Amino acid sequence: MIGDNGIIGTIVIGLLAGAIAKLLMPGKDPGGCLITILLGIAGALLAKFLGQILGLYQPGQNAGFIAAIVGAFIILFIYRMIVGRRRL
Repeated sequence: MIGDNGIIGTIVIGLLAGAIAKLLMPGKDPGGCLITILLGIAGALLAKFLGQILGLYQPGQNAGFIAAIVGAFIILFIYRMIVGRRRL
């Protein structure tokens, strides 16, 4: 199964989560597709970190796919808020 252990699994899940978060939050993203993918990876890492703090995941266990999508969505939203303010 993809993502049982390690950073590679988190990155793979993050790539997919970033793409899905982009589909769920349409609109023009500053930075394009590459930035969206990187934000997806950051979202998966965020979900993993928060899940471990809350006791949902054991150390070394990756976040679930849905949690990674939610994390990517949150990071994408925050990114758009920050970058959108700079452009005004």
